[in-house]
Amino acid sequence: MLTVREMTVSETDIIVDYFLNATPEYMETLGLDPTRFPAAESFRKRLRREAELPIEQCSAVLVIWLQDGEPVGFSTADEITYGAQAHMHIHIVDPEHRNSGIGAECVPLSVALYFERLKLKRLFCEPYAFNIAPNRTLQKAGFKYLKTHMSAPGPYNFHQAVNCWVIERQNVLGSG
Repeated sequence: MLTVREMTVSETDIIVDYFLNATPEYMETLGLDPTRFPAAESFRKRLRREAELPIEQCSAVLVIWLQDGEPVGFSTADEITYGAQAHMHIHIVDPEHRNSGIGAECVPLSVALYFERLKLKRLFCEPYAFNIAPNRTLQKAGFKYLKTHMSAPGPYNFHQAVNCWVIERQNVLGSG
């Protein structure tokens, strides 16, 4: 059974462990620079604080993807303008589930959660242009391709080519 929901404070370590234990080679496929990550304890404290804030005050919303109660991935939304827009990030933590299609199942559920909880009009996602899996997943989930441009899409990314995707509220099932 697949479950997509906001993370609890105790689950935020999944994000810290995922990034800080990844190989440099895997980080490069994500467009991430391992030298830009904060120390583990600082990273943990920041994520725990975010998970405890009321939704209107969050600078990031953390969503966990569970299959049969076990974490397989997560999504985060940041650059949030409550009631307007945000940027989404997607990650599969379990290597056995990468390229399995689980992202295509979890992304639409995450999108619906972000639209509902943050009262969004639009949601963006800017994966590394050379990482094929998230780009295909976004297309399958109904995102519209806008452009490819050079950017550092997050504080832990190196400057890179990213594909900018967007989904509008009216295109999200049940978001009327």
